[in-house]
Amino acid sequence: MEIQLWRDTLVPYELAVEELLVKFKHIIKEYRQSGKYSPIEGVQGRVKSISSILDKASRKGISLERVTDKMDDLAGIRIICQFVEDIEKVVEIIRNRSDMTVKEEVDYVYNAKPSGYRSYHVNIWYEVETIRGTQKIQVEIQIRTMAMDFWATIEHSLRYKYPRELPKITEGRLAASARAIYVMDNVMSDIREEVVDAQGYFQDKAAIVRDILNNIQNLHGGDSERDTAVKNIQNEFYEIFYSGDFEKLKEFGRQLDKLAAKRRIQDV
Repeated sequence: MEIQLWRDTLVPYELAVEELLVKFKHIIKEYRQSGKYSPIEGVQGRVKSISSILDKASRKGISLERVTDKMDDLAGIRIICQFVEDIEKVVEIIRNRSDMTVKEEVDYVYNAKPSGYRSYHVNIWYEVETIRGTQKIQVEIQIRTMAMDFWATIEHSLRYKYPRELPKITEGRLAASARAIYVMDNVMSDIREEVVDAQGYFQDKAAIVRDILNNIQNLHGGDSERDTAVKNIQNEFYEIFYSGDFEKLKEFGRQLDKLAAKRRIQDV
């Protein structure tokens, strides 16, 4: 492939990554706005650099003219989950979407590579609209826990430092750390429900406080009598908030909603 054609070749892949990042981030937002636990904690994306493409093509014996056909990871999305159980939920989300067609799935979570690498790979077809028309792009989606991602990032960096073969001592330490991470993920699964409940409590509290503060802001009217009343409400909020009584905070929020609605009617 001519050097000057690389940029044009990779543009649709860049577009695919940008669109998929927006879509997966919106899934997180939808879950959280509806008060539900999101199986996706975070998402990242990248298009392989030309240097990485040339390295892989050389290793795999792929001619540059066949790169887009033979490499299914030119565009990559990495989805990070908190728990192993969330991975299957994310896979189901991808399978059920009409804008993504699953080409292949590879389970490295329960069938780890010899190195210790764990992740779930879903290769998809994804269509993008460019000035040259519709293009069907291959995208590799890697789904893993935060612990798996930490290990994979370290291992990836070491592979660049030692492109031929890792030193035996380093390889052994990586394998040992991979086993430790596997154990940690299993332990975290045992307390998953407690963690999800705790995070739900935090999100609920944050939403209630946000609504209360919005109502207090909207109740300010400009006359001294009204502002004095609002100041008293604000002081009551601080007292309840710092008491740590969540039920009392919820009830305060409900009463303030009623007061704000009544004031809006009066103002009209």
